Amino acid sequence: MTARWNVLLITADQWRADCLSVVKHPIVRTPNIDKLAAEGVLFRNHFTQCSPCGPSRTSLLTGMYAMNHRSLRNGTPLDARFTNIAQEMRKLGYDPALIGYTDTALDPRGRNRADPALATYAGTMPGFIQQVPGSEGDEAWIADLREKGYKIGATRDEACAPVPNYPDAGKRGPTYAPPCYPAEDSATAFNVNHAIRFVTHQPGPWFLHLSILQPHPPFIVSEPYNKMYDPAKVPGFRALPTAEAEAAMHPYAAYMRKYFRDREGLDPKIHTEDELARRQLCATYYGMISEVDDNIGHLVAALKRAGSYDNTLIVFTTDHAEMLWDHWVLGKEFFYDQAFHIPLIIRVPGKMADAARGRAVDQFTGSIDLVPTILDLLGGEPPLQCDGYSLAPFLMGMKPKNWRQEIFWELDFRDAADDLPERELGVKLDDCTIAVVRDARYKYVHFSALPAVFFDLADDPNELKNRAGDPGYAVPMLAMAQKMLSWRLSKAERTLTGIKLTKNGPVECPRERRLALVN
Repeated sequence: MTARWNVLLITADQWRADCLSVVKHPIVRTPNIDKLAAEGVLFRNHFTQCSPCGPSRTSLLTGMYAMNHRSLRNGTPLDARFTNIAQEMRKLGYDPALIGYTDTALDPRGRNRADPALATYAGTMPGFIQQVPGSEGDEAWIADLREKGYKIGATRDEACAPVPNYPDAGKRGPTYAPPCYPAEDSATAFNVNHAIRFVTHQPGPWFLHLSILQPHPPFIVSEPYNKMYDPAKVPGFRALPTAEAEAAMHPYAAYMRKYFRDREGLDPKIHTEDELARRQLCATYYGMISEVDDNIGHLVAALKRAGSYDNTLIVFTTDHAEMLWDHWVLGKEFFYDQAFHIPLIIRVPGKMADAARGRAVDQFTGSIDLVPTILDLLGGEPPLQCDGYSLAPFLMGMKPKNWRQEIFWELDFRDAADDLPERELGVKLDDCTIAVVRDARYKYVHFSALPAVFFDLADDPNELKNRAGDPGYAVPMLAMAQKMLSWRLSKAERTLTGIKLTKNGPVECPRERRLALVN
């Protein structure tokens, strides 16, 4: 398949898969993203490969499992030998542009220790050209606010401080009051407005990765979005009756329950367990989502005005999800589905995709599938490092044979600069690892040095009963553990494993033989 389309890859940050009106959320409304789904394909069982931000974006942009790319935490360097979507697109004649961030910790080898690139994990992944310097963090947006006359500090937390003495804030909780700026001056609007300029004036074909921070914390949103959703109508939380009961499920659950506020870098003021305050935080999160949705609508409208919409491949997804007070926690460093189940919508231009428009796919897909999908659609060859598979057959209305029946993800909770996890849990640094395999019924969570967790999702869809110690589940638990072992064995890093040195020189296994797993 060969095409010379524009490519618009949009990632939001920390967006739950269930927070779209197209998947029937009880109150969230996302009309613009819904339109993309109606004109493209919605993947309903899509999962990120790892968490938090840096590792998950690395998997998304390299097509690799974390066990292979090994950029396990925010700040863990990404080995420079690996390629990525931007570098592969350059082979097809594109000059990949970035607005926002990739959260890439660059390989320090070969760099001087004083190099400023080694003082941040928010570096730009090699191959991308940053269109808005400073949008890797908050500098560009905050400078824009200051130029407009806002009296704010130099950090996002200062810029996002709530308006003091805001009406009804005392009744609605600490996330209800808006910031001092209106929605048209938000960080989301700032980045999307730059994207609109890009797609309006850039000669094609172009590749733009637009990386939007919301609905990532801080949990605050401008009017009218802060009032858009009634906390009384927020769905109930998926949790045991008390936070203490949740913590008792497993040592890691107890550890994260104790420290998630610090590990997530969240404002202590929002950690009240008051029912209304928790519901208001959800309502604020939904408002943040609606703000992003409105801005995506503006961007799509700009594509249409520029005459580019019908020649643009659009991908909408996120890096990871958000617990949103399910299981009595916030954040994304948990093994529950709510932290890993994410949205994916792909809209392919052209008549060849007409048969699939409005389709919803229920098969398991993952963030590792995006690099091979984009390259496949544009006539490129996915690099051997890719652990995922092209979704192109789904996008053309077909159903691949031998598609995966389960999904795998990983979570590493080490801290190279602080031994807190090791001290609290009594494990070694390299044992701060979690791997998960999930199919349509069962979910097996393996810890390197802690007890396993096992859920029967048919009986317990909210993941409230750990069946790992139940003799009645010994057989399916063993089967899932065997699937995980087979996955680790077959998907281990394989750059050179298909090459054999002979008297006639290197012989390489044909690509088709290695990758003919899905047809």
